[in-house]
Amino acid sequence: MTPENPVPPVSPASPASPASPADEILDVVDASDQVTGQAPRGEVYAKGLLHRCVFVLARDADDRIFVHRRTPVKLVFPSLYDMFVGGVVGAGESYDAAALREAEEELGVSGLPAPVPLFKFLYEGPGQGWWSWVYEVRCTLPVRPQVEEVAWHGFLTDEELAQRIDTWEWVPDGLAAYRRLGALRPR
Repeated sequence: MTPENPVPPVSPASPASPASPADEILDVVDASDQVTGQAPRGEVYAKGLLHRCVFVLARDADDRIFVHRRTPVKLVFPSLYDMFVGGVVGAGESYDAAALREAEEELGVSGLPAPVPLFKFLYEGPGQGWWSWVYEVRCTLPVRPQVEEVAWHGFLTDEELAQRIDTWEWVPDGLAAYRRLGALRPR
């Protein structure tokens, strides 16, 4: 897709949730993260169109990281482990709003503080890519993860997570974000 040949806009979905995640309308963006059109999530994934995503590192009161295994029905990276909660940014939604919405949905809580933005990067995998903002949030509430999203969860210390990086099968975009985050943080 080029700026001369943008994806045509799609009528926005009703405020109610789409019938399936594949029907959710997303903004399609270019290499500079400028919106060029809109399309249903299923089409965005099938055609490998650039879109927007958020990653939220959720820490509990003891500074442990929320880690989970995705359900086998997820459209992208089913049954893999992730150290972030998050997901796609809906059409017309800001990264900040998506980060809070996704964190509350996946953790099964309400009333989280606004996630703190850390950095932005372009994730590029085989035949796919998305602009990604990485955030961090403190969650001191009891979590009740969405059963549609999360098959298993736990809170791990930084050391416990580091010990599992090479032994568990991680979502590649989350692993890329985690490695970038590690490079930014002092040792």
